[in-house]
Amino acid sequence: MKRNATAFWQGTGKEGNGHLTTQSTVLNQTQYSFNSRFAEGVGTNPEELVAAAHAGCFTMKLSFNLSGAGFTPESLETKCEITFENGEITLSHLILTAKVPDISKEKFDELVADAEANCPISKLLNTKITVDATLA
Repeated sequence: MKRNATAFWQGTGKEGNGHLTTQSTVLNQTQYSFNSRFAEGVGTNPEELVAAAHAGCFTMKLSFNLSGAGFTPESLETKCEITFENGEITLSHLILTAKVPDISKEKFDELVADAEANCPISKLLNTKITVDATLA
């Protein structure tokens, strides 16, 4: 399986702007700019998208873990806070609120720790990054 998204940018880093489009078109020419990233401008930014990806991935992995262990969650809600400092992401903090009937705290903690370590986005955040670049 492969998924994709496309970024388009015009202008300088500070005065320019661009848009993002995902394969599914959930994001379809969604605006992003210096202000949406570093101030309070309209649009999205890469850190917000990483937070959404990490929250969604972790929550789905935890759901699989729980069902695999014989538990059906009533609800799982995860907020992800991405800390961006000095030009780099320094922390991805997951805040989970879960309703899971009949599970012990120890079993729950075990399944949460596994989801934290093994969801694909958690693994990605600690991975080598390579680039194939073409100048057109």
